[in-house]
Amino acid sequence: MTDACFHFQNKLKWKQALFFMEKKYRKKAFIALGIILLIIVVDQILKIWIKTNMMMGEEYRIADWFIIHFTENPGMAFGMEFGGDYGKLALSLFRLVAIAFMTWYLFRSITKKANYYFIVPLSLIVAGALGNLIDSAFYGLIFNESYHQVAQMFPPDGGYAGFLHGRVVDMFYFPIINGTYPDWVPRIGGNPFTFFKPVFNIADASITTGVFILIIFYKRAFPDSDKAKKKEA
Repeated sequence: MTDACFHFQNKLKWKQALFFMEKKYRKKAFIALGIILLIIVVDQILKIWIKTNMMMGEEYRIADWFIIHFTENPGMAFGMEFGGDYGKLALSLFRLVAIAFMTWYLFRSITKKANYYFIVPLSLIVAGALGNLIDSAFYGLIFNESYHQVAQMFPPDGGYAGFLHGRVVDMFYFPIINGTYPDWVPRIGGNPFTFFKPVFNIADASITTGVFILIIFYKRAFPDSDKAKKKEA
């Protein structure tokens, strides 16, 4: 009886420890999910408002350096493009695979006791990638064109493109510095330049912020890697 009680107590303590450990994981998982959902919701609300209230190329000037400028791009972040219809499909499929892997890796890392310096930025990257993937996957199906008109959501005649062929909605334009390249610069000397020229959205900003956090706090995000390097040294 004594041995049985002893084993039962040990088993009970093990289950209690596992419960509290899983609870700690759940807290981190909820924070990661919260970040992802918050970014996606805000990103999509703004994009839908832009699509249903502005025509392509229309803009609101908040300040000389801060402009809401409606544009769309069929490719990558910050208005970059990627190889026509087949390139667009390949990019969208690549995003699906990459997002699935990053999401799996994020929650696997949580169970491996990853810290917030890793969880938060990776959550931002996943959220941004999902936000732009939603545009690519569904906006062509649920909106008509925005050229010379304000787009309609769920138009009677259908959308402007098929599944995974939608265009990403961008709106933030920050022409902070306007100037001219010096004449001595080859090929572009004397031409005007603008910094920052790319038009982007909340999803792009989320990805960029996540990447910068990982770079700045690399040693804290990957403490095991830093310890391994010290041991090798």
